[in-house]
Amino acid sequence: MGFLDNSGDIILDAVLTDAGRLRLAKGDGSFKIDKFALGDDEIDYGLYDKNNANGSAYYDLTVLQTPVLEAFTNNMSSMKSRLLTVNNNDLLYLPVVKLFTESGQGSELNANGSFVVPVDKSTVETGFGSFLGAGILNGYRPGNDVSRIELQQGLNTDEKPKEEPLEDQLVETQYIIQIDNRLGQIFPDAGNASAKSAKNAASNVQLSPASYSFLDDDGIANYYFISGNSGRGYVSNLGAEDASSILGPRGTKIAFRLGASLELRNSEFLFDQLGTIGTATIANSADSGAALVPGTNAYKFIDSTIRISGVNTGYSVDIPIRFVKLSS
Repeated sequence: MGFLDNSGDIILDAVLTDAGRLRLAKGDGSFKIDKFALGDDEIDYGLYDKNNANGSAYYDLTVLQTPVLEAFTNNMSSMKSRLLTVNNNDLLYLPVVKLFTESGQGSELNANGSFVVPVDKSTVETGFGSFLGAGILNGYRPGNDVSRIELQQGLNTDEKPKEEPLEDQLVETQYIIQIDNRLGQIFPDAGNASAKSAKNAASNVQLSPASYSFLDDDGIANYYFISGNSGRGYVSNLGAEDASSILGPRGTKIAFRLGASLELRNSEFLFDQLGTIGTATIANSADSGAALVPGTNAYKFIDSTIRISGVNTGYSVDIPIRFVKLSS
Protein backbone atom coordinates (compact mmCIF):
# COMPACT_ATOMS: atom_id res chain seq x y z
CA MET A 1 0.00 0.00 0.00
CA GLY A 2 1.30 3.49 -0.83
CA PHE A 3 0.32 6.99 -1.85
CA LEU A 4 -0.24 8.32 -5.34
CA ASP A 5 1.39 11.57 -6.43
CA ASN A 6 -1.47 13.78 -7.60
CA SER A 7 0.40 17.08 -7.52
CA GLY A 8 -0.15 17.34 -11.27
CA ASP A 9 -3.08 15.87 -13.20
CA ILE A 10 -5.86 14.19 -11.24
CA ILE A 11 -5.36 10.41 -11.09
CA LEU A 12 -8.06 7.74 -10.98
CA ASP A 13 -6.82 4.43 -9.61
CA ALA A 14 -9.25 1.51 -9.76
CA VAL A 15 -9.06 -2.18 -8.84
CA LEU A 16 -11.38 -5.16 -9.10
CA THR A 17 -13.09 -6.51 -6.02
CA ASP A 18 -12.60 -10.11 -4.92
CA ALA A 19 -15.80 -11.10 -6.72
CA GLY A 20 -14.69 -9.27 -9.86
CA ARG A 21 -11.30 -10.99 -9.95
CA LEU A 22 -12.99 -14.36 -9.40
CA ARG A 23 -15.27 -13.85 -12.42
CA LEU A 24 -12.43 -12.54 -14.56
CA ALA A 25 -10.36 -15.62 -13.73
CA LYS A 26 -13.14 -17.94 -14.89
CA GLY A 27 -12.64 -16.79 -18.47
CA ASP A 28 -16.19 -17.82 -19.40
CA GLY A 29 -17.55 -14.41 -20.32
CA SER A 30 -19.32 -13.89 -16.99
CA PHE A 31 -17.06 -10.94 -16.17
CA LYS A 32 -18.84 -7.67 -16.77
CA ILE A 33 -18.45 -4.44 -14.81
CA ASP A 34 -21.95 -3.23 -13.97
CA LYS A 35 -21.30 -1.72 -10.53
CA PHE A 36 -18.52 0.45 -9.16
CA ALA A 37 -17.90 2.64 -6.13
CA LEU A 38 -15.91 5.83 -5.65
CA GLY A 39 -14.44 7.07 -2.40
CA ASP A 40 -12.55 10.05 -0.97
CA ASP A 41 -11.89 8.93 2.60
CA GLU A 42 -8.41 10.48 2.60
CA ILE A 43 -9.63 13.99 1.80
CA ASP A 44 -10.16 16.62 4.52
CA TYR A 45 -12.53 19.18 3.00
CA GLY A 46 -11.90 21.40 6.00
CA LEU A 47 -8.70 22.41 4.17
CA TYR A 48 -10.78 24.38 1.65
CA ASP A 49 -9.62 27.98 2.22
CA LYS A 50 -12.09 30.52 0.88
CA ASN A 51 -10.05 33.32 2.50
CA ASN A 52 -6.81 32.54 0.69
CA ALA A 53 -5.10 35.83 -0.12
CA ASN A 54 -3.94 34.55 -3.53
CA GLY A 55 -7.48 34.39 -4.92
CA SER A 56 -10.15 31.82 -5.78
CA ALA A 57 -7.79 29.62 -7.81
CA TYR A 58 -6.07 28.73 -4.53
CA TYR A 59 -9.15 28.02 -2.41
CA ASP A 60 -9.11 24.28 -3.13
CA LEU A 61 -5.47 23.82 -4.07
CA THR A 62 -4.52 22.06 -0.81
CA VAL A 63 -7.52 19.73 -1.15
CA LEU A 64 -6.65 18.83 -4.75
CA GLN A 65 -3.01 18.12 -3.87
CA THR A 66 -3.72 15.90 -0.87
CA PRO A 67 -1.94 12.54 -1.36
CA VAL A 68 -4.44 9.73 -1.92
CA LEU A 69 -3.98 6.04 -1.19
CA GLU A 70 -3.39 3.52 -3.93
CA ALA A 71 -6.42 1.39 -4.64
CA PHE A 72 -6.22 -1.91 -2.76
CA THR A 73 -8.48 -4.91 -2.71
CA ASN A 74 -8.83 -5.77 0.99
CA ASN A 75 -12.51 -5.03 1.51
CA MET A 76 -12.13 -4.40 5.26
CA SER A 77 -9.49 -1.74 4.61
CA SER A 78 -10.97 -0.05 1.56
CA MET A 79 -13.53 2.73 1.27
CA LYS A 80 -15.38 3.41 4.48
CA SER A 81 -17.62 6.16 3.07
CA ARG A 82 -18.56 5.85 -0.57
CA LEU A 83 -19.65 8.69 -2.81
CA LEU A 84 -23.28 8.63 -3.90
CA THR A 85 -25.50 10.34 -6.43
CA VAL A 86 -28.65 12.10 -5.23
CA ASN A 87 -31.10 13.61 -7.70
CA ASN A 88 -32.34 16.32 -5.35
CA ASN A 89 -29.95 19.28 -5.48
CA ASP A 90 -31.71 21.14 -2.66
CA LEU A 91 -30.61 18.82 0.13
CA LEU A 92 -29.01 20.42 3.17
CA TYR A 93 -28.34 17.16 5.04
CA LEU A 94 -27.31 13.66 4.06
CA PRO A 95 -28.32 10.54 6.02
CA VAL A 96 -26.01 8.72 8.39
CA VAL A 97 -25.94 5.28 9.98
CA LYS A 98 -25.38 5.55 13.72
CA LEU A 99 -24.82 3.03 16.51
CA PHE A 100 -27.71 3.10 19.00
CA THR A 101 -26.28 2.98 22.52
CA GLU A 102 -29.02 4.27 24.82
CA SER A 103 -28.66 3.09 28.42
CA GLY A 104 -31.13 0.43 29.54
CA GLN A 105 -32.23 -0.47 26.02
CA GLY A 106 -30.02 -3.55 25.66
CA SER A 107 -27.83 -1.93 23.03
CA GLU A 108 -25.24 0.09 24.95
CA LEU A 109 -21.52 -0.55 24.88
CA ASN A 110 -19.64 -2.19 27.71
CA ALA A 111 -17.72 0.12 30.03
CA ASN A 112 -14.49 -0.75 28.19
CA GLY A 113 -15.81 0.90 25.00
CA SER A 114 -16.59 -2.21 22.96
CA PHE A 115 -19.08 -5.07 22.77
CA VAL A 116 -17.78 -8.03 24.77
CA VAL A 117 -18.54 -11.57 23.55
CA PRO A 118 -17.90 -14.43 26.03
CA VAL A 119 -17.45 -17.39 23.71
CA ASP A 120 -18.35 -20.48 25.75
CA LYS A 121 -20.55 -21.68 28.60
CA SER A 122 -17.80 -21.47 31.22
CA THR A 123 -16.97 -17.86 30.39
CA VAL A 124 -20.63 -16.86 30.38
CA GLU A 125 -21.66 -18.55 33.63
CA THR A 126 -18.44 -18.71 35.67
CA GLY A 127 -17.07 -15.39 34.50
CA PHE A 128 -20.13 -13.16 34.23
CA GLY A 129 -22.81 -14.86 36.33
CA SER A 130 -26.55 -15.29 35.87
CA PHE A 131 -27.32 -12.10 33.96
CA LEU A 132 -25.36 -10.37 31.22
CA GLY A 133 -25.53 -6.60 31.32
CA ALA A 134 -24.57 -3.65 29.15
CA GLY A 135 -22.45 -4.47 26.15
CA ILE A 136 -22.01 -8.20 26.87
CA LEU A 137 -23.33 -10.40 24.06
CA ASN A 138 -23.85 -14.07 24.86
CA GLY A 139 -21.61 -15.72 22.27
CA TYR A 140 -22.38 -19.20 23.60
CA ARG A 141 -26.17 -18.95 23.27
CA PRO A 142 -27.12 -15.62 21.60
CA GLY A 143 -30.84 -15.92 22.39
CA ASN A 144 -30.40 -16.07 26.15
CA ASP A 145 -29.73 -12.41 26.94
CA VAL A 146 -31.15 -9.11 25.77
CA SER A 147 -28.01 -7.31 24.64
CA ARG A 148 -27.75 -6.72 20.91
CA ILE A 149 -26.10 -4.45 18.37
CA GLU A 150 -28.45 -1.96 16.75
CA LEU A 151 -27.72 0.67 14.13
CA GLN A 152 -30.15 3.34 13.00
CA GLN A 153 -30.33 5.42 9.87
CA GLY A 154 -31.66 8.90 9.10
CA LEU A 155 -30.83 12.61 9.23
CA ASN A 156 -28.97 13.35 12.42
CA THR A 157 -30.05 16.98 12.79
CA ASP A 158 -32.65 18.79 14.90
CA GLU A 159 -33.21 21.33 12.11
CA LYS A 160 -35.91 19.01 10.74
CA PRO A 161 -38.51 17.30 12.96
CA LYS A 162 -38.21 13.57 13.53
CA GLU A 163 -41.87 13.12 12.53
CA GLU A 164 -41.13 14.35 9.00
CA PRO A 165 -40.81 11.44 6.56
CA LEU A 166 -37.40 10.81 5.06
CA GLU A 167 -37.22 11.10 1.27
CA ASP A 168 -37.40 7.71 -0.42
CA GLN A 169 -34.02 8.11 -2.12
CA LEU A 170 -32.39 8.71 1.26
CA VAL A 171 -33.88 5.67 3.02
CA GLU A 172 -31.40 2.83 3.46
CA THR A 173 -33.08 -0.45 2.48
CA GLN A 174 -30.04 -2.75 2.24
CA TYR A 175 -27.21 -3.40 4.64
CA ILE A 176 -23.98 -5.41 4.45
CA ILE A 177 -22.43 -6.82 7.62
CA GLN A 178 -18.80 -7.94 7.40
CA ILE A 179 -17.20 -10.08 10.10
CA ASP A 180 -14.13 -12.30 10.38
CA ASN A 181 -15.64 -15.73 9.80
CA ARG A 182 -13.03 -17.40 12.00
CA LEU A 183 -14.40 -15.56 15.03
CA GLY A 184 -18.16 -15.39 14.85
CA GLN A 185 -21.53 -15.49 13.11
CA ILE A 186 -24.50 -13.15 12.84
CA PHE A 187 -27.69 -14.05 14.71
CA PRO A 188 -31.09 -12.31 14.74
CA ASP A 189 -32.40 -10.18 17.56
CA ALA A 190 -34.60 -12.57 19.57
CA GLY A 191 -37.47 -10.14 20.04
CA ASN A 192 -38.22 -6.66 21.26
CA ALA A 193 -35.18 -6.28 23.48
CA SER A 194 -35.85 -2.56 23.90
CA ALA A 195 -38.89 -3.42 25.99
CA LYS A 196 -36.86 -5.49 28.45
CA SER A 197 -34.49 -4.54 31.22
CA ALA A 198 -30.84 -5.33 30.59
CA LYS A 199 -30.96 -7.30 33.84
CA ASN A 200 -33.67 -9.68 32.66
CA ALA A 201 -32.61 -12.94 31.05
CA ALA A 202 -34.54 -13.68 27.88
CA SER A 203 -36.32 -16.98 27.43
CA ASN A 204 -34.07 -19.93 26.66
CA VAL A 205 -34.31 -19.52 22.88
CA GLN A 206 -32.10 -21.33 20.39
CA LEU A 207 -31.55 -19.03 17.43
CA SER A 208 -30.43 -20.04 13.95
CA PRO A 209 -27.53 -18.04 12.50
CA ALA A 210 -27.84 -16.11 9.26
CA SER A 211 -26.16 -17.51 6.16
CA TYR A 212 -23.45 -15.33 4.72
CA SER A 213 -23.75 -14.35 1.07
CA PHE A 214 -20.05 -14.34 0.25
CA LEU A 215 -16.79 -15.37 1.91
CA ASP A 216 -13.81 -13.51 0.46
CA ASP A 217 -10.22 -14.67 0.19
CA ASP A 218 -9.36 -13.00 3.51
CA GLY A 219 -11.95 -15.06 5.38
CA ILE A 220 -14.32 -12.11 5.79
CA ALA A 221 -17.97 -13.17 5.65
CA ASN A 222 -20.34 -10.74 3.93
CA TYR A 223 -23.98 -10.86 5.04
CA TYR A 224 -26.62 -9.01 2.97
CA PHE A 225 -29.88 -7.93 4.60
CA ILE A 226 -32.75 -6.17 2.82
CA SER A 227 -35.78 -4.51 4.39
CA GLY A 228 -39.08 -6.38 4.09
CA ASN A 229 -39.59 -10.12 4.21
CA SER A 230 -36.19 -10.83 2.71
CA GLY A 231 -34.62 -8.93 5.61
CA ARG A 232 -35.58 -11.89 7.83
CA GLY A 233 -36.34 -9.57 10.74
CA TYR A 234 -32.93 -7.91 10.82
CA VAL A 235 -33.98 -4.70 9.02
CA SER A 236 -37.10 -2.72 9.94
CA ASN A 237 -38.45 0.81 9.79
CA LEU A 238 -37.38 3.27 12.47
CA GLY A 239 -40.49 5.00 13.81
CA ALA A 240 -40.71 8.60 15.00
CA GLU A 241 -41.57 7.47 18.54
CA ASP A 242 -38.91 4.76 18.78
CA ALA A 243 -36.01 5.29 21.16
CA SER A 244 -33.30 6.55 18.85
CA SER A 245 -29.96 8.26 18.49
CA ILE A 246 -31.16 9.91 15.24
CA LEU A 247 -32.34 13.48 15.87
CA GLY A 248 -34.27 14.18 12.66
CA PRO A 249 -36.29 12.28 10.04
CA ARG A 250 -35.71 8.54 10.27
CA GLY A 251 -35.24 5.71 7.83
CA THR A 252 -34.52 2.14 8.91
CA LYS A 253 -32.66 0.20 11.59
CA ILE A 254 -30.78 -3.08 11.68
CA ALA A 255 -30.42 -5.17 14.85
CA PHE A 256 -28.51 -8.40 15.37
CA ARG A 257 -26.58 -10.51 17.86
CA LEU A 258 -23.29 -12.39 17.69
CA GLY A 259 -22.40 -16.01 18.25
CA ALA A 260 -18.85 -17.26 18.69
CA SER A 261 -17.38 -19.63 16.13
CA LEU A 262 -16.99 -23.32 16.97
CA GLU A 263 -13.21 -22.92 17.05
CA LEU A 264 -13.36 -20.11 19.62
CA ARG A 265 -15.72 -22.16 21.79
CA ASN A 266 -13.68 -25.36 21.76
CA SER A 267 -10.09 -24.19 21.50
CA GLU A 268 -7.66 -21.50 22.62
CA PHE A 269 -5.64 -21.76 19.40
CA LEU A 270 -6.89 -18.53 17.82
CA PHE A 271 -6.65 -16.72 21.15
CA ASP A 272 -2.97 -17.72 21.27
CA GLN A 273 -2.38 -16.79 17.63
CA LEU A 274 -4.42 -13.56 17.37
CA GLY A 275 -5.16 -12.50 20.93
CA THR A 276 -3.54 -11.77 24.23
CA ILE A 277 -3.93 -12.35 27.96
CA GLY A 278 -6.35 -9.99 29.68
CA THR A 279 -4.87 -7.52 32.16
CA ALA A 280 -7.94 -5.37 32.87
CA THR A 281 -11.19 -6.22 34.63
CA ILE A 282 -14.27 -6.60 32.41
CA ALA A 283 -17.24 -5.70 34.56
CA ASN A 284 -20.81 -6.94 34.27
CA SER A 285 -23.23 -4.18 35.25
CA ALA A 286 -26.20 -6.56 35.55
CA ASP A 287 -24.80 -8.97 38.15
CA SER A 288 -23.05 -7.34 41.09
CA GLY A 289 -19.61 -8.78 41.69
CA ALA A 290 -19.57 -10.85 38.49
CA ALA A 291 -16.65 -9.90 36.26
CA LEU A 292 -13.56 -11.20 34.54
CA VAL A 293 -10.77 -10.22 36.93
CA PRO A 294 -7.13 -10.95 36.01
CA GLY A 295 -5.51 -13.08 38.67
CA THR A 296 -8.88 -14.33 39.92
CA ASN A 297 -10.20 -15.79 36.68
CA ALA A 298 -7.53 -15.41 34.01
CA TYR A 299 -8.85 -14.86 30.51
CA LYS A 300 -7.69 -14.32 26.95
CA PHE A 301 -9.24 -12.00 24.38
CA ILE A 302 -9.23 -11.14 20.67
CA ASP A 303 -10.09 -7.63 19.54
CA SER A 304 -11.82 -7.34 16.19
CA THR A 305 -14.31 -5.14 14.35
CA ILE A 306 -17.57 -5.62 12.51
CA ARG A 307 -18.36 -3.30 9.61
CA ILE A 308 -21.96 -2.39 8.80
CA SER A 309 -22.47 -0.60 5.47
CA GLY A 310 -25.52 0.86 3.81
CA VAL A 311 -25.74 -0.30 0.19
CA ASN A 312 -27.78 2.67 -1.05
CA THR A 313 -26.05 5.49 0.83
CA GLY A 314 -22.58 3.98 1.10
CA TYR A 315 -22.33 4.99 4.74
CA SER A 316 -20.48 2.54 6.99
CA VAL A 317 -19.72 2.11 10.67
CA ASP A 318 -17.03 -0.02 12.34
CA ILE A 319 -18.05 -1.61 15.65
CA PRO A 320 -15.34 -2.76 18.12
CA ILE A 321 -15.79 -6.33 19.34
CA ARG A 322 -13.85 -8.18 22.06
CA PHE A 323 -14.14 -11.99 22.13
CA VAL A 324 -13.17 -13.34 25.57
CA LYS A 325 -12.52 -16.82 26.97
CA LEU A 326 -11.52 -18.08 30.41
CA SER A 327 -8.09 -19.67 30.28
CA SER A 328 -7.90 -23.39 30.96
